[in-house]
Amino acid sequence: MLLKLVSWNVNGLRAVAGKEAWDWFRRTDAQVVALQETKAHPDQLDEDLRRPEGWEAHWASSTVKKGYSGVAVFSRLAPQRVSVELPQPEFQGEGRLLHLEFPHFHFFNGYFPNGGAEELDENGKPTGRFKRLPYKMGFFEAFFAYAEACRKSKPIVVCGDFNIAHKAVDLARPKQNVKCTGFLPEERAVLDRFTAMGYVDTFRQVHGEEPGHYSWWSYKSRAREKNVGWRIDYFFVSQELAPAVRDAWIEDAVYGSDHCPVGLSLDL
Repeated sequence: MLLKLVSWNVNGLRAVAGKEAWDWFRRTDAQVVALQETKAHPDQLDEDLRRPEGWEAHWASSTVKKGYSGVAVFSRLAPQRVSVELPQPEFQGEGRLLHLEFPHFHFFNGYFPNGGAEELDENGKPTGRFKRLPYKMGFFEAFFAYAEACRKSKPIVVCGDFNIAHKAVDLARPKQNVKCTGFLPEERAVLDRFTAMGYVDTFRQVHGEEPGHYSWWSYKSRAREKNVGWRIDYFFVSQELAPAVRDAWIEDAVYGSDHCPVGLSLDL
């Protein structure tokens, strides 16, 4: 069975669904579509978006702030089990994680936290400290532990917006961003540790160290037109599934968000 999975940070599902870009979803032949930053509770959506015909729909929405965060999974396959959020209460409420268990693997859709705004000193100068970085690091640690516990029963597939560019090849201007959240040494070390635990960046498995491939572009300074981007959206698989990877790709011709979809096909 060839299984096709795609992931897209839509940066507001209601906004994207009103654009021509949402034809992407109507045309997709994927069996699983994972969305991040939906910024919506399903009760706020029309029925054809809340439960698209032919799909199961699963949601994790923010309970701490309206119009914030949120993830969803549309699936043509029936999962055996669905759970929302991480087990730890301190990482619940923002709608950042959905876990679907399928017969051959655990599937995670994550909208991982960003580091937040940089803190300023009493003179208004940048300190190099970021307000949400401790929360971000703690969230990743909790997720790694959860994934490893699940991995004892079957392999792992995790996709989503990780809010980290792993290596210099994963962003257009690494030297200018070494002190920016998303490319801080301690953040990159998080993904070093994840890959050392036996999780494979499927895009790099397929494409090697090819430069110029990004999944997010700032809305400023025509960054997307110039391809001044970051690759922060991923599909990782635990190494047991690496031989099943048939393709991995970035759909950078799809607009509608500051991110574009990324995809993975597995031969199961």
